[in-house]
Amino acid sequence: MDGANGLVFIAGQGPIDPDGDLVGAGDFEAQARATFLNLRTVLAAAGAAEGVLVKLTAYLTDMAHVRTYGRVRDEFVGAPPAGTVVQVGALAVPGMMLEVEATAVVGAGTERS
Repeated sequence: MDGANGLVFIAGQGPIDPDGDLVGAGDFEAQARATFLNLRTVLAAAGAAEGVLVKLTAYLTDMAHVRTYGRVRDEFVGAPPAGTVVQVGALAVPGMMLEVEATAVVGAGTERS
């Protein structure tokens, strides 16, 4: 399907290193940066770039961090796509403070300059 346009649905990404360990315990900004680096890695593997994100859903364990989330998100993705941020009681890994799901468009003509 070379050159085909399509959607990529990226399951929740969090601040987990390649060995499966939590990054930035207790440091929301460090966790947010690690999460978006992981998202960037998955997007690259799917043949997409940050510029083709069309939707982000973020799960935070504390809404007090929403401004930091937005600032770090904008550093990584530029103008933010449609998005939702919700507070949850806990995430899958103890100590994890956020998780981000994404939807991206891939294929011919989707790259932004």
